[in-house]
Amino acid sequence: MANTLEYAKIFQAELDKAAVEQATSGWMELNDKLVKYNGGSEVKIPKLDMDGLADYDRQNGFVEGSIDLSWQTKTMTMDRGRQFTFDEQEVNDTNFVLTASSVMGEFQRTKVIPEIDAYRYSTLAALAMEKDRAKYGYTPEESTILKALYADLAEVQDAVGDDTPLIVTMATPVAALFDLNTNLAKNLSVTDFRQGDITLKVKSVNGQHPIIRVGSGRMKTSYLFNDGTSSDQTKGGFAPAEDAKNINWIICPRTAPIAVSRTDKVRIFDPETYQKKRAWAMDYRKYHDLWVLENKMNAILVNIKEAKAAQGGETA
Repeated sequence: MANTLEYAKIFQAELDKAAVEQATSGWMELNDKLVKYNGGSEVKIPKLDMDGLADYDRQNGFVEGSIDLSWQTKTMTMDRGRQFTFDEQEVNDTNFVLTASSVMGEFQRTKVIPEIDAYRYSTLAALAMEKDRAKYGYTPEESTILKALYADLAEVQDAVGDDTPLIVTMATPVAALFDLNTNLAKNLSVTDFRQGDITLKVKSVNGQHPIIRVGSGRMKTSYLFNDGTSSDQTKGGFAPAEDAKNINWIICPRTAPIAVSRTDKVRIFDPETYQKKRAWAMDYRKYHDLWVLENKMNAILVNIKEAKAAQGGETA
């Protein structure tokens, strides 16, 4: 098929765009403009250090300072993929694009995007737990949730400043407490939230801090990402790890997490080229990862429902 290369380019671009717009964590990917990417699984992330202010001397003028800009090479941890085939009796040159677009769109919406979300939130939680930026043992209730949320917002604002808008990523059952209580709902207002090429209407705290609702299945502290080949993992996908805890909410400014996801070159084979069977074949491969620069860690706070595990594995 002469146009398989052109189709592949179109699929690749559209899948990357959809990943940003449809993922609840898509806003994290807008920070990837800071990242250098030349294909494959490696990216370069900037690290900037500079001197602070010094006294100005009327005779000698300014004290010279230094700026150190370096690039850290990172390898994206997640290298995931699948191959799909369409029997040549069911798909021909005419309806291949329509069929493939429908299948890959549904695959990305129901399988890929939930997994990317889960990986990002669990990665943020793991970093926060490691850097003592997590709070444990709070079960959200109508009578206490507003106080707990305001306390966490104030703690992050103390680090980043009152004028820095923060994003609150909240598990849907927790956010529902605001919907069920009219007094709590008065503390929320609707605001515009830009993500990729779309603008969403979301609720926000005091009209300043958007609340992004995420299904609780994606808001765990750790997951098992199935390899697709082990006897109990052939279906692929992901599932919460045995020791996973429930995340109530994550608070951070938009600029803190740097998320990257790239669809590798989509390959399409027509039935005359694909050798295993008489079928069309599509290879889908996705690289993705998330990082937080060391100097941004104090801008992140994760609130976890379960108590902190003691040093032997049992909860304290």
